[in-house]
Amino acid sequence: MTKIPFDPGAFIADAKKSLCDGNNVVKHFERIKDEMSRRVDEITNKQANQKALIPEIAYSSIRDNKVSSRESDSIRGHGCVIIRNVFEQRQAEDWNQELGQYLDHNQYLSKANEKAGLDNYFGDLKEAAPQIYAVYWSRPQVMARQAESMANTKRFLNRLWDVSAPAGPEFDPDFDYAYADRTRRRAPGDNTIGLSPHIDTGSYERWVDPAFQKIYANLFNGKFNQYSPWQAAYRTQTREYSSPAVSSMFRTFQGWTALTEQGPGDGTLELLPISNAIAYVLLRALQKDVSENELCLAKPGRALGVDSQWHPDLMPGVVPIQTVAPGDTVWWHPDVIHGVGREHTGSQFANVIYVGASPVCAKNRAYAIKQAMYFADGRSAPDFAAQDFEIDFTGRATIADLTELGKTQMAIN
Repeated sequence: MTKIPFDPGAFIADAKKSLCDGNNVVKHFERIKDEMSRRVDEITNKQANQKALIPEIAYSSIRDNKVSSRESDSIRGHGCVIIRNVFEQRQAEDWNQELGQYLDHNQYLSKANEKAGLDNYFGDLKEAAPQIYAVYWSRPQVMARQAESMANTKRFLNRLWDVSAPAGPEFDPDFDYAYADRTRRRAPGDNTIGLSPHIDTGSYERWVDPAFQKIYANLFNGKFNQYSPWQAAYRTQTREYSSPAVSSMFRTFQGWTALTEQGPGDGTLELLPISNAIAYVLLRALQKDVSENELCLAKPGRALGVDSQWHPDLMPGVVPIQTVAPGDTVWWHPDVIHGVGREHTGSQFANVIYVGASPVCAKNRAYAIKQAMYFADGRSAPDFAAQDFEIDFTGRATIADLTELGKTQMAIN
């Protein structure tokens, strides 16, 4: 039976009418445009002077409770952070080698060709899909997720949020469920697998879904100074259009752990380090030059694209992260615009393990219970395309590899 594509046009038109009625969205957007242009100018000036663009802290400062309020405020303002030495460099290098052997031994690349086309989440982005391997249960990935240093790191990140909400705390910042994600292994010299700027975890839903509307109410209503990206209220109640690679978990931060050194020119992560730049994206789509049943680049089941046609004032601020070493981690707020560089001009692989921060709440527990069943069978994690490579892979992690913390994070305890 042919699946009829979902057309959200009518829902979009209704939502836009509701959001625009009684609101001077043109005036609101001009104000936000001016503020974002100023912030982007600050970024490009720092870049020209070769200054660090992404806040950095050492894991030891988290471990020893020595992160200053100034450092925390910088993370909140930028919406991203590099946390150094979450793992020892030798450990990350060993994981990189073990993960490569796992993929080679199980002939991942030859099997991947047979299942090409199952995952089209990034299909409309200009640079197409990055070199991401759809494995979730290798021992290095599982070990990284359940490490005490990772748990401490995510606890710190979760606590940057204000969890207060009308019905009680929106989530528990001190405990986290594991969110099984993939790994990126980008070869030197590659110029085919960049990923153009985008935002994950909701596309057209950010305008249409009632919970998202409450989250962004101060932006739609022109109260820009009263909006906080770090107010958690309603964040765990959003409903996203179900599709491969659309997160069903609420993540306070997306993130990854570096397995190799990488930085500018290495085809790695690029960020717009402005935590409230989502305001520009949301209000831009409500302007008169956008069709009533469209939201710029927002489409169901796809990443929310950002480009020079619709968002020209933001694009110059999308910059590569500074160089990170094996064992460093990089984190960004779920509303932060990010991408992957078009070309890897370095001489070494740029490899990472994706690990996000997914605090305990009802939404995340429901997913974690389902994910645990997929783990037991070696299936692809529930949010992702059902490629299921690891069902017959040798050497994948099992419940015997989980620590007590790991079992709790997988909702097995």
